[in-house]
Amino acid sequence: MANLSGATLQILSGLAVRGAFEGGIVADYEASTGNRVVVDWVPTTLIMTKVAAGEQADILVLIKASMDELVEQGKVDPATRVEVAHSRLGLAVAAGAPHPAIDTIEAFKAALLQARSVAYSRAGASGIHLEKVIDRLGIADAVRSRATVIPAGFTAEKLVTGEADLAVQQVSELMVVPGIEVVGKFPEELQQVSSFSAAMMAQSPNRAAAEAFLAALKGERARAAYLASGVDPAT
Repeated sequence: MANLSGATLQILSGLAVRGAFEGGIVADYEASTGNRVVVDWVPTTLIMTKVAAGEQADILVLIKASMDELVEQGKVDPATRVEVAHSRLGLAVAAGAPHPAIDTIEAFKAALLQARSVAYSRAGASGIHLEKVIDRLGIADAVRSRATVIPAGFTAEKLVTGEADLAVQQVSELMVVPGIEVVGKFPEELQQVSSFSAAMMAQSPNRAAAEAFLAALKGERARAAYLASGVDPAT
């Protein structure tokens, strides 16, 4: 691919695709175009807050339902929208720690109750969903009273520091952190699948460069990067 403009693309993106982006998608794009990519990794809820406050970027990558809202608001160009990947929630422990059984609802419930502290992010889709799950299971007070709650970022980092012994997040987000092991995914009855979309913001000054990046998100090399990072490519 020829050098498009030597542009610097500013991207606001949810954390679920970070592993894939840093696992080859961004590097391949930069090498083939001569453009530079700068990504601000924040949860979808904070992306929505930033956009509402007037923050601009070339490309947004966030949960599908939120992208629908931005399309309605005219904040993104719907003609550039691509569906990127599907992400599932999971649990992790520090490397070398025992893996609790979480394959059934009762086992999952027991694992949360037996944990010294569960790390999660209230700003992210994973933490918002976990709050609903623990309410449904009747263990909300017990889990919250010992929880390690972060405003944003990677919950598995709290496993490495020893502040928590279970971390909840998108599997792809857990996998980004070294020194941890993914135990597994939520039981399907408790699972939430988050689908991520990408699109160019309507006011982007780097249209050609942004369109090329969005096209790269659907290529075969991108597909391999998604799978390697723990998310499923959107078909």
